[in-house]
Amino acid sequence: MSLDYLLDAANWSLTSPDGFPQRILEHLGYTILALAIAAVIAFPIGLLIGHTGRGALIAINLGNAGRALPTLGVLMLALGLVGIGLVPVTIALVVLAIPPILATTYAGIQSVADETVDAARGVGMTEAQIAWRVEVPIALPIIIGGLRNASLQVVSTATIAAYVGLGGLGRYLFDGLATLQYDQVVAGAIVIAVLAVVIDLALAGAQRLLVSPGVDGREAGNRPTTLRAAGQPAGTPAG
Repeated sequence: MSLDYLLDAANWSLTSPDGFPQRILEHLGYTILALAIAAVIAFPIGLLIGHTGRGALIAINLGNAGRALPTLGVLMLALGLVGIGLVPVTIALVVLAIPPILATTYAGIQSVADETVDAARGVGMTEAQIAWRVEVPIALPIIIGGLRNASLQVVSTATIAAYVGLGGLGRYLFDGLATLQYDQVVAGAIVIAVLAVVIDLALAGAQRLLVSPGVDGREAGNRPTTLRAAGQPAGTPAG
């Protein structure tokens, strides 16, 4: 396997329209746009059905149906409806991203203990306050987990943008296959994989910053595992 194309400094030029930096930015643009639209659609629905318990069967079945749809097939359908451009690609990627975000948001809200919700109602909180100030913070690790899952799927599938003449890292795959330049295909695949890992690590870091240590178990993990007996001097093993 040749890595000459990947290691060629000319392909990493910041000014080249076909270089890796430009293609990475394009790929990130498609990914972020699709994830943002999917989150705007799926998160409120997941929050609503998780909080109220209404419409859960329909929403989850629709989400599962979305998982079964082939992304390329959705792209072809969107191409027939709206024509060439960014819109059909975005539609296909949004359809791919909605199910994991919807399912994990619903599951996260449902996982909040009934006693916690009842206690919030008991102190006079409104349903909106309970949802946003109690349920969402507790469910945040699961919700972000769904976003991480969706991001991995979208960043790896955003290569379909090149199929309709757009940019992104998919250009290396489609152009390399068309011209039998397999070192270009390998380079594109490696950069896509690394980009997916970097995005996942970035979201993991965001999760660590946003989620309370008491929710994700970090606080409990930092507590001493043993307690000294009363009056036992420090450094003396417990009997």
